[in-house]
Amino acid sequence: MFDEFSTEQKELIHILHQVQSDHGYIPPEAIGRIARHLKISESDIYGVLTFYKAFSLEPRGKHIVTICMGTACHVRGAPRILDEFSRQLKIEPGETSEDGQFTLETVNCVGACALGPIAIADGEYHGQLKTSGIDKIIETVSKNDDTTTILRRRDSSE
Repeated sequence: MFDEFSTEQKELIHILHQVQSDHGYIPPEAIGRIARHLKISESDIYGVLTFYKAFSLEPRGKHIVTICMGTACHVRGAPRILDEFSRQLKIEPGETSEDGQFTLETVNCVGACALGPIAIADGEYHGQLKTSGIDKIIETVSKNDDTTTILRRRDSSE
């Protein structure tokens, strides 16, 4: 599975990205295989996985909605935007919907402060949001058959 990677520890991030790309998250059984390949402890791998928000230890939804909660977005209404996404998707931040369609998450800043409050849905930025426009974003994302590269790779490997 990791034949294209050397056994040097510097390959850890690259391998984790590959596993997440293939599966949509880092399955527990992959951690042991990575540890054996790189000759490092599983706890070292967990340390990296929990440090970087880019990695997920649980399956994520087909569609990822990320709400910026940075200062500029916060003062412009990000908490209300998050609450409305949560209400409409029927999930809390950090959760995935029961049907596996949506994962709702927050970040501290996306670096697009002038557009705040901002949500990113499947990689597309939606700025200067109002709660009244959230239903359209969800509807558009739901209809989008061209999901992220990660999900296309995951689907093709199954």
